[in-house]
Amino acid sequence: MLKRKFTPSHVKVLDSPPMLILCIVLVVCLYIGCFAGLISNKVMRYLVQIFLYVTMGEMWNLLSGYAGMTSLGQQLYIGLAGYSVAMATSPLFGLPLFSALLIGAGISVVVSLFMSLILFRLEGMYFSIATLVAAEAFCMLFFAWKFVGQGAGLTIRINPYPKLQEICILSLTICVVALALVYGLLRTRVGLGLTAMRDDITSAASVGVNIFSHKLLVYVIAAFFTALAGGIFFVNKGTIYPDSGFDISWTISMVFIAIIGGTGTVSGPVIGAIIYVFLNEKLADYPGWSNIILGTITILVILFLPNGIMGTLQKKLRFEIFSSKRFSFRLKKNAGGK
Repeated sequence: MLKRKFTPSHVKVLDSPPMLILCIVLVVCLYIGCFAGLISNKVMRYLVQIFLYVTMGEMWNLLSGYAGMTSLGQQLYIGLAGYSVAMATSPLFGLPLFSALLIGAGISVVVSLFMSLILFRLEGMYFSIATLVAAEAFCMLFFAWKFVGQGAGLTIRINPYPKLQEICILSLTICVVALALVYGLLRTRVGLGLTAMRDDITSAASVGVNIFSHKLLVYVIAAFFTALAGGIFFVNKGTIYPDSGFDISWTISMVFIAIIGGTGTVSGPVIGAIIYVFLNEKLADYPGWSNIILGTITILVILFLPNGIMGTLQKKLRFEIFSSKRFSFRLKKNAGGK
């Protein structure tokens, strides 16, 4: 039996070695720029936001764009991570930053496993609403919990406190790992199962896709990386409060990033995060109008570019960057040599 890789002639998949090398060179240049101090602090602040928003947007895209699990409560894991980092690095425990981030991500994973027992019994909008309610419940809990300062919040005290350069390098690393993991996962049989679930969960189950295990896998992965990104966000900010850690605006930003960039595409959240950070900075002086403008942009994109920027470009120009599809076929040789 002879196996060959097959790519339909009408779709050009840009995941060849040259494209991979280009991405590696870009990442290496970013690392060198951060380590050598070639990037200014102003640019580095933008990069930190972009890297972290790419990570969170990619995780939401994995949940909704590929698995069909539209969560409105991912801020739950951002708040848990932020508070975990604040407590773990406080004088009471005095743990280093990296250990604190892993603890925050670990707690988020444990909570996501517990929440899955409840949330996975629901589908569609009921699942979405339940995730939002769960996040709001945790927000109320932290408002009333004296151990974490109630509504007064916590100041993150790390000794020594990481420099912006170190935060940028850490953010870049998490972003690269998250992108590589999502791309690699989608190229496996699990990825095929996820897209089948998104398109028709009943049909997917009928052909042997283990719905619960697939949901659990992506939900836990999304919780882990969202928590890591959220923890670094609050380290960069220096303080955390219940209404900032568990604010629904976190999930709104992820939805905006995924929709603008293109849900169901690996590269979409990258473009979406860059646009979101740019708009967020430009609209910072208009707090009363910023959400209205972002909401209007989202509605216009949904109406005129339903596949997002990258999704529309790929559809019009017939190309895919790091496609999650696996085009393959087998040529069977019979006795007659056909």
